[in-house]
Amino acid sequence: MNILVIDDDKIVAMSLKTILEASGSIKVLAMGENGKQAVELYEKYNPDVLLMDIRMDGMTGLEAGEVILKKHKDAKILFLTTFSDDEYIVKALTIGAKGYILKQDFQGIAPALETVMNGQSVFGGAVMNKIPDLMKAPKSAEFDYKRFDITEKEKEIIELVAEGLSNKEIASELYLSEGTVRNYISGILEKLELRDRTQLAVFYYNNLV
Repeated sequence: MNILVIDDDKIVAMSLKTILEASGSIKVLAMGENGKQAVELYEKYNPDVLLMDIRMDGMTGLEAGEVILKKHKDAKILFLTTFSDDEYIVKALTIGAKGYILKQDFQGIAPALETVMNGQSVFGGAVMNKIPDLMKAPKSAEFDYKRFDITEKEKEIIELVAEGLSNKEIASELYLSEGTVRNYISGILEKLELRDRTQLAVFYYNNLV
């Protein structure tokens, strides 16, 4: 797996490079120290995953991520930060980042990169549980799903995904197989033109009015 590491602390960046390359399956193509360099290096190297800090001088990681994702919709960006601020979490979710993890968990960084590389998102349960409050949307109103051709069953599944349930838990709740749930979610994502279940949860809470 080829990655870029962007962090304004050069010691942290070098430590990450050493730790990650020691795994044997990860190669750090280049390192940068601000959002501007992140955009430039992404264009130059087109990495499998971009591992990036958030708070940096000049262009922040979130600003860089937004620029990159507008041009490269399939870009896999994993934010690595010491800050778990709600505002950062919301922004990371809404721009389409594939993950948001804390620097303190050095042991979990390589597995998180592997997960993102495989097309999945890495947001801790605590972050997912925060989404309803962070999006500041009431759950009392009914959203019109008909214009998206969303069926009642699909609507049920969207709500359960937004509540943070896994495919296995949704299958149990709705008396379906896990494979059927996966197929439903794939169809829903296609209809709504979303990347993954994290964006689906954000869509759900953003569109309650």
